[in-house]
Amino acid sequence: MTDTSLDTLCVNTIRTLAMDAVQQANSGHPGTPMAMAPVAYALWQRQLRFDPDDPIWPNRDRFVLSMGHASMLLYSMLHLTGVKAVNPEYETLGTPAVTLDDIRHFRQLDSKCPGHPEYHWTSGVETTTGPLGQGVATSVGMAIAGRWLAARYNRPDYPLFDYDVYALGGDGCMICRSTMNLPRRVFPPL
Repeated sequence: MTDTSLDTLCVNTIRTLAMDAVQQANSGHPGTPMAMAPVAYALWQRQLRFDPDDPIWPNRDRFVLSMGHASMLLYSMLHLTGVKAVNPEYETLGTPAVTLDDIRHFRQLDSKCPGHPEYHWTSGVETTTGPLGQGVATSVGMAIAGRWLAARYNRPDYPLFDYDVYALGGDGCMICRSTMNLPRRVFPPL
C-alpha cells in the first residue's frame, strides 16, 4: 500500500464514521466532518503534538473544534487515534475515550458523543463548543494562557510550555452577532 492510498483510506475512514453516526442518529450534520476530514487527518497525523495515553499532558497541542455541529469529526479523531479516557479527578483510566459503541450512540441521551463537544464529558475534548464562536474565543484564551505559562515558567534551554492551539471554525463562528444581540452595522465595501 502506498503512502497516498493509506492516507486516502484514513481520510475515508473518518468520513465513513461521520456519515454512519449521523445516519444512525437520524440527526446531525455529516457534510462538514466529511469535507474537513483531510484537514483533520493531516493536522492530527503530521502536526498535532499529543500523547493518546496521556490526554491531559500539560504541554500538548490543543485542538478546538469551534464548529460544534461537526462534532463527529472530533469524535472520529479521538476514536481512531486511541485517546484514553480520563476520570473527573484527571486520572487516566487506560480505556478508550471514544469507543465504536460510543459513536454508534452519537447524539443520544447520556452519550459520550453529544451533538456538540462538551469539556469534561468526553476525554480529549478541550472545550465545550455549543454557542457560535465560543470555541474560537476559547482557543484565543488558550493561546494567551500558553504564552503566559511560557513567560512565567520557561527557562533558557528548558521550555516547559511551547504548545500550539489549532482551531477549526466556520462562518457561523465568525458571525456571532445573532448570539450576542449586537446591532447590525453596515461596513463600506473594501
